[in-house]
Amino acid sequence: MPKNPNVVRKQSISARAARKMIDAAVAKAEEMGFAVTVAVCDESGVLKAYARMDGAAMVSVQLAQDKAYTSVGFGLSSDGWYDFIKEDGPLAMGAPAGIDRLVTFGGGYPVKVDDQVVGGIGVSGGHYTQDMEVAQAGLKALS
Repeated sequence: MPKNPNVVRKQSISARAARKMIDAAVAKAEEMGFAVTVAVCDESGVLKAYARMDGAAMVSVQLAQDKAYTSVGFGLSSDGWYDFIKEDGPLAMGAPAGIDRLVTFGGGYPVKVDDQVVGGIGVSGGHYTQDMEVAQAGLKALS
């Protein structure tokens, strides 16, 4: 079947895979003893699955979604953004202030299949290092 040059086909995380990631991340947070919000978005940064544990801070709602969104934007983890901009003064000052929803600390990771970004996961509710551990548990659910 010939390809239509006017159409782009995209790979995207399935709702089932997103839910599996959410469940694994929540289980890890429960094991660690704190409440989080977990968001999984598709390859375009649109929310695909979401959970806010009882007791998770209100600010974690937006942060989890923004961490997932950030990680999809360049296929870079949210903490990777800090390393990317920290030595570049104008970029370090301008990126967080000028790019909506950009988060430059840990807890967000791109979801990749065959080196292609198909989504992102974001976790918020603990220290960013804890958020990273919980998000990584969500990623491992797909392997």
